Amino acid sequence: MTDRLPHEKGFHISWDQMHRDARALAWRLDGKGPDNGAWKAVVGITRGGMVPAMIVARELDIRVVDTISVKSYSHQDRSEARVIKAPQADVMGDGTGILIVDDLVDTGKTLELVRALYPKAHFATVYAKPHGRPMVETFITEVSQDTWIFFPWDMALQYVQPYRGTD
Repeated sequence: MTDRLPHEKGFHISWDQMHRDARALAWRLDGKGPDNGAWKAVVGITRGGMVPAMIVARELDIRVVDTISVKSYSHQDRSEARVIKAPQADVMGDGTGILIVDDLVDTGKTLELVRALYPKAHFATVYAKPHGRPMVETFITEVSQDTWIFFPWDMALQYVQPYRGTD
């Protein structure tokens, strides 16, 4: 059954679930920073990493929050990853003490690009797929590679056909 549409093997994440999972990520990261357990800053990979990065920053009382904008998707089509906005250079250095957060690691191409820029940063995602999992040190939930994750910021309430038909 390889001719499924993305929603037919979809993992739907609600706002509540995202909040719980991002808080769990923060708890897993608590005390793991290189400065007596503290982190210097949180950098969210836009756009999906902004929500969990904000929650992690709040939970761990990290006041320096920045973003890195990497474009690697156009709707559901993957393209070559490229940085379109970098975080503040004087904060980043080689990444030491920096916590880089994203919603999902899929193939790992986005994180591979960011890791090349900040090799000593700690990479954390809320969700991980097997191909990208080696690119993160910390994550909460692993899903299969062929699962499409529907995040709450991408969704609207509407009717969906049953998985096995309409009878």
